[in-house]
Amino acid sequence: MFEQTFKNIDDVLWKEAGCTTELDYTEQTSWLLFLKYLDDLEQERALEAELVGKPYDFIIDEPYQWSTWAAPKRADGTLDRDNALIGDDLIEFVNDELFPFLRGFKRRATSPDTIEYKIGEIFSEIKNKFQSGYSLRDALEHIDELRFRSQQEKHELSHL
Repeated sequence: MFEQTFKNIDDVLWKEAGCTTELDYTEQTSWLLFLKYLDDLEQERALEAELVGKPYDFIIDEPYQWSTWAAPKRADGTLDRDNALIGDDLIEFVNDELFPFLRGFKRRATSPDTIEYKIGEIFSEIKNKFQSGYSLRDALEHIDELRFRSQQEKHELSHL
């Protein structure tokens, strides 16, 4: 499943004017995968906390969580196309809101040893190279199909 998804994303990136090299493909796929993985991890931790009656503080604020901006869902689990950003709105959100929020972790972190600092450091070094919000929407939908819940899935991702 991962291999086919990566091929589909490569096809999207091949048509994207802002991505011209294999390094661009890797960089753009990586930041998207990271945010999806982090959202899955946080959702899992929130569920575990709920099961034992404890609160869970998300690292990423709700407007910037994958499940809010990248893949809002209807009650039946399908993509909520009415609330999914697309086109220029998606590019503007990513460039003007999401990336600045993520970069801000670096200065808001309590120390360099925190996940927050590392998130800020990562997003201080990369930039969104998607120019078309339609291409980015296609890539988001491909990545949203991936799940990182089992050890086998995590191993397959690290292998690729």
